[in-house]
Amino acid sequence: MTSLLKMGAAVGLLLSAAAAYAGPVNINTADEKALAKELTGVGPAKAAAIVADREANGAFEKPEDIMRVDGIGEAIYQQNKDNIKVND
Repeated sequence: MTSLLKMGAAVGLLLSAAAAYAGPVNINTADEKALAKELTGVGPAKAAAIVADREANGAFEKPEDIMRVDGIGEAIYQQNKDNIKVND
């Protein structure tokens, strides 16, 4: 049991370290691959939805506008809010 807890702690540290190194991403200019790579909880489908929304509705004015995208809610926004840019 102790080794299982140690392994869980190690995995947690690796995941949090990976999230800490994610670079800021401009949701108005990033392509699907960059969005999926840089945003926690955003895979290829949600990244495609972000790009499609941006093309259909215009640029995001503020980071929280990402929540207008179907499938992106408060939880995903909160996980990424410090990593989202809307301009350079």
